[in-house]
Amino acid sequence: MKYPAFLLLALFAFSCQTATKSDISIQGELKQWHKVTLLINGPETSEYAAENPFLDYKLDVTFKNGTDSYTVPGFYAADGQAGETSAREGAIWKVHFRPNAPGTWSYTVSFLNGKNIAILDGNVSGEPVGAHGTEGTFEIGASDKTGADFRAHGRIVNGGKGYFKIQGADELWIKNGADSPENFLAYEDFDQTYRFSLKNEVREGEADPKKGLHAYEAHISDWKEGDPTWQDGKGKGIIGAVNYLHSAGLNSIYMLTMNILGDGKDVWPYSDHNERYRFDCSKLDQWEVVLDHMESLGMMAHFVLQETENEVLLDNGYTDVQRRVYLRELVARFGHHLGVSWNLGEENGPHNWTPVGQTHQQKLDMAAYLRNLQSWPGNIVLHTHSDDEYQDKYLEPMLGAGAIDGPSMQIANPVRVHERIRYWVEASEGVGERWVVCMDEIGPHWMGVMPDADDPKHDTVRNHCLWGSLMAGGAGVEWYFGYRYAHNDLALEDFRSRENWWVQSTLATRFMKQFPLEEMSCLDELVDAPGAYCLAREGETYLVYLPAGTDVAKLRLNQSVAMNVRWFNPRSGGELQQGSIASINGNGLQALGTPPSDPDMDWVVVIQP
Repeated sequence: MKYPAFLLLALFAFSCQTATKSDISIQGELKQWHKVTLLINGPETSEYAAENPFLDYKLDVTFKNGTDSYTVPGFYAADGQAGETSAREGAIWKVHFRPNAPGTWSYTVSFLNGKNIAILDGNVSGEPVGAHGTEGTFEIGASDKTGADFRAHGRIVNGGKGYFKIQGADELWIKNGADSPENFLAYEDFDQTYRFSLKNEVREGEADPKKGLHAYEAHISDWKEGDPTWQDGKGKGIIGAVNYLHSAGLNSIYMLTMNILGDGKDVWPYSDHNERYRFDCSKLDQWEVVLDHMESLGMMAHFVLQETENEVLLDNGYTDVQRRVYLRELVARFGHHLGVSWNLGEENGPHNWTPVGQTHQQKLDMAAYLRNLQSWPGNIVLHTHSDDEYQDKYLEPMLGAGAIDGPSMQIANPVRVHERIRYWVEASEGVGERWVVCMDEIGPHWMGVMPDADDPKHDTVRNHCLWGSLMAGGAGVEWYFGYRYAHNDLALEDFRSRENWWVQSTLATRFMKQFPLEEMSCLDELVDAPGAYCLAREGETYLVYLPAGTDVAKLRLNQSVAMNVRWFNPRSGGELQQGSIASINGNGLQALGTPPSDPDMDWVVVIQP
């Protein structure tokens, strides 16, 4: 729905604020974890003004409640409703904030003008403008949201013990997401979105510039009355796609925010493909509509900030003016969301097939600047190359450095997933900084997870990648679709092409959440069965994954405790079932018996007192 700028200001003028100036209004529901936006009347300018509004103005607002204090960057918003009007000029500036507690919140505005002031560190001096120095208060009540909506729960953070958690609560959050299409935001209804390429030939794995952008037409029917759109009904395809993924049990979407010179060449936040210092206010407003909807459904935005092909496009890899203004704009606009993971870059670092890339120090600098932009806990991860050599080369120096919360793993050989996830879980734990290790992209690069039409049962991926990751202590999964099958990584239009797979991935991640995972370790050596996985807290809980074809499995108990034996079907789910043996007791190897049915298929055994 469209609202003129003057009406927006009038609607929110009657908030609970107490301000010393009349050029600030408050937008949004004044409730815990909801988005509260300060709309500030500032300098009249434009995306293309000689005095760059993205670089030469610095807007920060400090919010306080008791001992809590958060300084949040603001951004230039053109006419304040650019997503509807496609405006490139105006005098509205915004700051998005998420109050983490009910009560009285105060705010203080810092609004300064000066050359490149937006990206300067520390307490900078500049010319005060507009609402600079304005102070006010507003009252925050309890959230009225329920269900999966992040606003009902809070921010998703690194829990410090290898898993995501809900901030301030003792509740684990296990990622179950779509890694494809990586160019999720290359959507035809977004302003100034198109595919740019000067190539006459396109290599396999790249998007064809002669073909259209994502329309997600198969998901228009998944859009529901009351769901958001923009500009007279645009956006139904992508909003419907988000609805479908949520209905299938997914809670995360992987999305590049800039793929200039990359595989897709169709996503950027800038006001032009060739621009590096100015941003498209209307396009980014439209992205925000999608992200707001994702949040209402409890879906994390996994922002991938660059690709291996363009990781030195900004400042030759350094964190200088171009990279700083890019990161600041994204954090100012989208960092407030309660489910966000910032990925420093896909396949980050040089490789023999992509020899130009960021150095270790450049990655550290980028991560540090990104973290410093956020007053709240942020999740920062690093996507890897697919082979052991380059994973070790770039991740080992990160161990114990405090720069990232964990690796976003790409593993070429599905059979190696369990081994490699376990390696990085244990390596990070060994230096006293347990990483959140996620399995985000499986190989081979041309295949990934095939459509149901080509692989209806997905046995290999379920065994080696899904359960292999989770049983190694992995914190979550996202699924990549390769480039040789229908609805592939860059050309996906219908997420239902993998509906059978979503069922299995959702069953596994929801099943795992009920156990004390932070206290459990991968202990495959306790199980006497080829290819079995074991995640356990000895003496209390043992989860044993038995691959298809397991004849006899035995579990080594190191203390004499009576344990019940139950079986979970990883293919179709359901309640725990009893197999041929109801319980075990005693030291040493104990036979687990046979499953309740389908003895030639894979099963998960749950052993507890």
